[in-house]
Amino acid sequence: MSNSILDIPLQRIDGSADTLAGHRGKVLLVVNVASKCGLTPQYEGLEKLYQERRAQGLEVLGFPANNFKEQEPGTDAEISSFCSLNYGVTFPLFSKISVVGADQHPLYTALTAARPVAEGDGPFREKLTQYGIQAAKPDDVLWNFEKFVIGRDGTVAARFAPDVTADDPRLLAAIDAELAKA
Repeated sequence: MSNSILDIPLQRIDGSADTLAGHRGKVLLVVNVASKCGLTPQYEGLEKLYQERRAQGLEVLGFPANNFKEQEPGTDAEISSFCSLNYGVTFPLFSKISVVGADQHPLYTALTAARPVAEGDGPFREKLTQYGIQAAKPDDVLWNFEKFVIGRDGTVAARFAPDVTADDPRLLAAIDAELAKA
């Protein structure tokens, strides 16, 4: 991952400015999240993972997105309150962004370019296809709760399908492999 991705302007859910450069040296789990999705209970597992691996250098970063069936309609303040009250989320949340389409945030343009295919992709994609839902492009984020692992060195190390949960051995193996690196 070049310095350009580290310097992409981001906005925290409280309105303050941020970049991934502020998290340099940590392993990052970047997740596009939503409050009104069948996968929303994943917040609980993500928070548990954050608490279990934070001291080792893991940061979970949540990026609310309303791209999929308007499942994140709230304001930043409403999203922050929902996550805190319903799931006790303490990991960093960012301002709502777009993760697909013409208005795709530059962070997600860079992430999907670095890792065009998600591990564990297939079953969830097939389920969505049964509902007539298909990604516009093969490398597009498929749905809410897709996960990207960024190593301490800033490279996008792995990408996981939305239904790969925080306790999935494949995700944990990828995170632990990156945490083990100096």
